[in-house]
Amino acid sequence: MVREQSLVDEEVEDFYEEATSGEIESLEEAVVDRATAAQTIREVELEIASLQELVTQSARLLASGVDRKWVELSRLLQDAPEMQDAEGRRRKLILFTEHKDTLSTTCGSVSRGLLGRTEALVTIHGGVRRQERRKAQELFTNDPDTVLLLATDAAGEGVNLQRANLMVNYDLPWNPNRLEQRFGRIHRIGQTEVCHLWNLVAHETREGAVFQRLFEKLESERATLGGKVFDILGQVFEQRSLKDLLLEAIQYGNRPEVRARLCEVVDEALDVGHLQDILNRNALASESLNAARVFRIREEMEQAEARKLQPFFIQSFFAEAFRQFGGELKPREPQRFEIHHVPSRIRNHDAKLGSGAPVLRRYERVCFEKTRLRVEGRSPAVLLTPAHPLLTATLDLVLEQHRPLLRQGTLLIDRADEGTEPRMLFLITHTVNEGHPDSAGRERVLSQQMLFVSVARSGQVALGGQAPYLDCDPPRSSEQSRLAPLLEADWLRQDLEAVALRHVVEHLVPEHHQGVAAQRQQWVQQARQAVEERLVKEINHWVHRYEELKLDVAAGRQPCMQPENARRRAEDLSERLERRMAELKRQEQVFSQTPVVVGRFADRAAGLAGPTAGAARSAMGGQCRSPSAHRAAGDVRGAGTRTPPR
Repeated sequence: MVREQSLVDEEVEDFYEEATSGEIESLEEAVVDRATAAQTIREVELEIASLQELVTQSARLLASGVDRKWVELSRLLQDAPEMQDAEGRRRKLILFTEHKDTLSTTCGSVSRGLLGRTEALVTIHGGVRRQERRKAQELFTNDPDTVLLLATDAAGEGVNLQRANLMVNYDLPWNPNRLEQRFGRIHRIGQTEVCHLWNLVAHETREGAVFQRLFEKLESERATLGGKVFDILGQVFEQRSLKDLLLEAIQYGNRPEVRARLCEVVDEALDVGHLQDILNRNALASESLNAARVFRIREEMEQAEARKLQPFFIQSFFAEAFRQFGGELKPREPQRFEIHHVPSRIRNHDAKLGSGAPVLRRYERVCFEKTRLRVEGRSPAVLLTPAHPLLTATLDLVLEQHRPLLRQGTLLIDRADEGTEPRMLFLITHTVNEGHPDSAGRERVLSQQMLFVSVARSGQVALGGQAPYLDCDPPRSSEQSRLAPLLEADWLRQDLEAVALRHVVEHLVPEHHQGVAAQRQQWVQQARQAVEERLVKEINHWVHRYEELKLDVAAGRQPCMQPENARRRAEDLSERLERRMAELKRQEQVFSQTPVVVGRFADRAAGLAGPTAGAARSAMGGQCRSPSAHRAAGDVRGAGTRTPPR
């Protein structure tokens, strides 16, 4: 019986170590009403009597109206000086609970008793859907009115919350890894404020005594290790787990020798030398880069920096487009802005696009340059880039309204061009997609290039550069009459678009496709190795476990798990491995899409618009656009035509 119980404990512990908070919450809700340790009718009766006594005590405590933990939390939230900034505004804070029921109860008490409004807080737990979870994270990060996040450990799994620097553990987990994950949500790269953590512990209890000793040691070692204790907390209990210490404290904590031994174990686990050894082990690099690889990475970074759309153009476009849709950027600190209200049209369009994180109703701070993200004493800003949902929705709305203008073109003049041969300039996009669609049935865009191809009257075809339109201006009113005859030239009526597309297909598309395919193959190879290493290890474990359980049955012992359950687990993992490998094989395939002409311009000889006009670019079809129409049609000075992949 002892061996069987230990096996059960090991399997339960493995589940709690590896399962997500959502899986743990689902399991607890499923078994809580059926859980019992009784094996006989008499034991069931005793258990029921004990439960009835606990219910009576709970009812008596509830009727007293005194909840010591809530009293301490209320005092902390109202009286602690760290809760307010220098201007008297409430700082953002994260409150962690162990269970969803505790979260729900605390949520109502905080919103009614302390904050006075429900919109001031958001919640994240295992039952919150992914999209709602991302919305809660965005609100907490960017909405100045949302100051409190109540969460279970579902918010401790891969969520960045360094917008806050205050955290309270209303309940404490028995797994130090989860404590480390919680604190890691705010104590991470990008955090500029001093982080504060409060743990609500009933130190008069046996469990609380262990935690009290643990936090006292953490505080004493914090200065010595430069505040890095929480970075390695999940690794300090190498000989005995924190869960075992707490169980022993609950069972035998009234014995002085047990209390002394537990304190000794905690002191040894948090010894400075032991902690420093762990930090040194973690600091060792597992791999190195040779000189050729470093040079290649540096070259790729420099190329990406040269090709990227500059912040000035993004800001110019967004400010004008946002204004046209009814929004307004209000200047605050230098090159930082506040958005009081995002028009519903943009928010609704984002919901239709389904691009990921939601567009909020307001943003406390936004900026367009990385150097403006953080200003001392001010709230961090949101960096608006082509990948941000607010900019994506605004850009897509502009293109939805004005895309035909790109095909009609506009009349532009390059006053620095002294050439004599007229040319037609085409804006062409080429996309490389993944081999299979996403869960919503949409094609996955791996890479998208924007190309400018010029076709001269002589038939010569060449690349037009990264952004040839940046040096162009709309013609003056006095120049338009002289340029009008240029739009009737016979060579403009030829199928020059086919010539430009053929050049792209023959010379540019293969290089783009091969480069993306090589990167994808390298990624798939690394993913295959990681998946095989993980799943094959688990499969072998359950196959071995199946053989052990069969031997137990053959020997007449009743195992804690039926052999067939272990066999099915191994089979399920094998099927999962096959599915994942098949998925990776599909992901390895990349497909080149047909290049698409987005816009076109005619480049004429120098001097055609006047003595200093330079080369004239006019629209195919002969329509001359005003400067405002030109900006809507895609001049990066006001609009920008580089659409991010969706």
